[in-house]
Amino acid sequence: MLLIAVAAVRISSRSGLPSLLLYLGIGVAIGQDGIGNVAFDNAELTQVIGYAALVVILAEGGLGTKWKEIKPALPAAVVLSTVGVAVSVGITAAAAHYLVGLDWRQALIIGAVVSSTDAAAVFSVLRKVPLPSRVTGVLEAESGFNDAPVVILVVAFSTVGPIDSWYVLVGTIAMELAIGAAVGLGVGFLGAFGLRHIALPASGLYPIAVMAIAVTAYAAGALAHGSGFLAVYLAAMVLGNAKLPHAPANRGFAEGLGWIAQIGMFVLLGLLVTPTKLADDFWPAVVIGLVLTVVARPMEVWVSLLPFRIPWQEKALMSWAGLRGAVPIILATIPMVSGIEGSERVFNIVFVLVVVYTLVQGPTLPWLARALQLGGSSEAADLGVESAPLERLRGHLLSIAIPEGSKMHGVEVGELRLPAGAAVTLVVRDEKSFVPGPATVLRYKDELLVVATDPVRDATERRLRAVGQGGKLAGWLGTAGSTAVSERGHRQRALPHIPFGKRTSG
Repeated sequence: MLLIAVAAVRISSRSGLPSLLLYLGIGVAIGQDGIGNVAFDNAELTQVIGYAALVVILAEGGLGTKWKEIKPALPAAVVLSTVGVAVSVGITAAAAHYLVGLDWRQALIIGAVVSSTDAAAVFSVLRKVPLPSRVTGVLEAESGFNDAPVVILVVAFSTVGPIDSWYVLVGTIAMELAIGAAVGLGVGFLGAFGLRHIALPASGLYPIAVMAIAVTAYAAGALAHGSGFLAVYLAAMVLGNAKLPHAPANRGFAEGLGWIAQIGMFVLLGLLVTPTKLADDFWPAVVIGLVLTVVARPMEVWVSLLPFRIPWQEKALMSWAGLRGAVPIILATIPMVSGIEGSERVFNIVFVLVVVYTLVQGPTLPWLARALQLGGSSEAADLGVESAPLERLRGHLLSIAIPEGSKMHGVEVGELRLPAGAAVTLVVRDEKSFVPGPATVLRYKDELLVVATDPVRDATERRLRAVGQGGKLAGWLGTAGSTAVSERGHRQRALPHIPFGKRTSG
């Protein structure tokens, strides 16, 4: 089973298809009517495991979200994940009722379920196509934010008895989102403060602590009757941008857990479905998906982004990039657990819709991005900086990897102009290490060890990242990290050049 899952990862990474299809296929193949003929129909267990997997996936997504990229796109993403969800639910539910003949409760459930987008599915097919940061920021933030209101709507529509009035639903959504946001930000900032001021006995404990804090945010948000999904995403985003010790290891650990969660969740969802029962619901799913893809999603994007100055090309790509992934299929188990009439048919329709339209949209996304001339040249690669605290010396050991595309290539060590109290102590090149001099020229794939005292640790990292993005003239050319602006508005050097031979360790 493990070998099959690993092979699925490799195939998905090379083919450009979202990996969910391969994992779903594995579950279907070993389930009922498949080669394994494993009988599994426990929707409640699937929902519980699916929720747990979503917490891990959202935490991994939040840790990898860069605040500087998502900040300009935040207002648009918030509107798209609230107003846009309402537009999408209304149009899709109307299509399910009038075109397919479902009753209004089933139609509203389907409309709400398929209104959630999946960042993992979107970026797995766009990973080789560099896009404007605004597009990626909006899509990423939307996928992290829209799970919360969608879950609230699905639970409300799946409750036995009359459905609440629209103003009650709006008030409930607003309250739970506000509580979830407050809890997530609070837990995230407290967790980041603790990790930066408490030295753990082993470096391997930092990734575990980060994930534990993210899961705590979900639990705290749910206990406070708020949105736990929004809480875990925001807490993880705060932790991911807090420059914690061993940050690359934290993200790598979360990414590995995210893969495990996706594999297990999709295989389980594939087991839950019975292929022979999908035939009757195939064409209804195609009709609803067609309306969702060519009417509801574009209307959702254009109405929500009307107040923002976003070019039509970017809106067109966002409209086509509304891929559905794990969340809709998991949410489709909620009415099954609640015992809503026709819930099995709802699950089958959602399952077919996700599979069919992911096959259609996924492979065509890179082509559409190039056709709209949104796939330009990539920016300079950011540095991978890992920090290990040196408590007794009141300092930090920074490990810097120079990737392909970094403008630090060709820069001499002396031209880094690090602040006093920081020095490059070792360079690893071609598996050989040596102590550099001021005239040592740095190259791609070099690994540097930089020792910095506690007061200049942040300034040192900012300077290194600035050189990585702007080269040796970073600062004079406007790249942040080496210059500052005085109160009178004059630009002045904040990090003066000090020869390495005269620098002390502090």
